[in-house]
Amino acid sequence: QVQLVESGGGLVQAGGSLRLSCAASGRFFSSYAMGWFRQAPGKEREFVAAISWSGGRTYYAESVKGRFTIPRDNAKITVYLQMNSLKPEDTAVYHCAVANGLSGSYSSYDWWGQGTHVTVSS
Repeated sequence: QVQLVESGGGLVQAGGSLRLSCAASGRFFSSYAMGWFRQAPGKEREFVAAISWSGGRTYYAESVKGRFTIPRDNAKITVYLQMNSLKPEDTAVYHCAVANGLSGSYSSYDWWGQGTHVTVSS
């Protein structure tokens, strides 16, 4: 069992930056991957970015490539989502999640955080 707690959401103007954090606790193994998904009102949850914990390989959705990065802190078992050049269409509830391996598929993730709201004003 893994517990996840996100933080860092808020309101930001278009073109601005925001950093989300997700701290993991419980039975967390180095073979896991951590990812970020988002869900806008009236839309399905979509993949944003993921990182493999042991090797640090990353995987990004096309819509955020070049704008978002997913650094991690091994000692704190914390993953971040650094979001730059934000757009109104990035407005959503952002969730972090843990999977057994690097994946962009929602169904691969077994543990989820409660989510944090990000609103980008135009």
